[in-house]
Amino acid sequence: MTDVEAHGQIITADANSMEYLKSTLLNVSGSIPLHERFRALFTLKNLAGDECVDIIGQGFSDESALLKHELAYVLGQMGNLKALPILSGILEDKHQDVMVRHEAAEALGALGNVASLPILEEYLHDENVTIRETCQLAIERIKYNNNAKKEKIPDSGYTSIDPAPPSTETTSVDILQKQLMDTKLPLFERYRAMFALRNIGNTEAVEALATGFADSSALFRHEIAYVFGQMQHPASVPSLITTLTKTEEVDMVRHEAAEALGSIATPEVFPLLDAFRKDNDRVVRESCEVALDMYEYETSGAFQYADGLAKTENMHTMKQAIA
Repeated sequence: MTDVEAHGQIITADANSMEYLKSTLLNVSGSIPLHERFRALFTLKNLAGDECVDIIGQGFSDESALLKHELAYVLGQMGNLKALPILSGILEDKHQDVMVRHEAAEALGALGNVASLPILEEYLHDENVTIRETCQLAIERIKYNNNAKKEKIPDSGYTSIDPAPPSTETTSVDILQKQLMDTKLPLFERYRAMFALRNIGNTEAVEALATGFADSSALFRHEIAYVFGQMQHPASVPSLITTLTKTEEVDMVRHEAAEALGSIATPEVFPLLDAFRKDNDRVVRESCEVALDMYEYETSGAFQYADGLAKTENMHTMKQAIA
């Protein structure tokens, strides 16, 4: 039996349940819809043990860049250092899609272990700017995480391990927005302003964050969309729709916009996501499939995103935001 405490509940998985989750995530039958595989992934995330890390690691042989990017994200969020060699290997593998390598680098930052610094420093000179920027952020996060003098971060309603801690210097939306868009500042500091605005969470903060979609960095724009998915604020919907429908935008940004829209789930979102399931870009098509599943969850009144996935009554998990 595998037990873990998550959100105050003890989640238990027996061998049969683990085998079911594994076969679902890895699509052993060849006929499992992507959104069901995502649900299995987030159930494994909540279980969080070594066996779960091993199962998730096997998924990187899949053809779907979207799924593999999510695998890397989850490994970073689980806090299990057994994932370090898996993530390092994905970052090093230049045959992997850029968004997968990026997520592996970000996950190494989320795990916060100084042993990851050499490999992250090596890829500061990668030919792809998204990889370079992600490694820069991950290095700064690890250094921050291991600084005994770091400031105390106030609690927020978000449980994610973010690429940078929120800024604690000010709660002024105007000042934070200026920091957000100041390209003379280190990217880590701009991200700190981003997450501070997320934590403020009002319409004014959403409007300030939306200006980030004008930034030249695809990595930065994708993070704005991710944050909007966390916030679930209806005021972000117009800018997310603009981002998803901009076919010349980078797929990792459009994908994040699609999933954010699925999480927010206002009425106008469903037909848009349904239409973009036929997009020319596979990452966008698959993101819309997952986003529609999230939309169904958000509008169903169900308590748990992964509820109903497992075959045993004790295999329910709390809602998890997919990013």
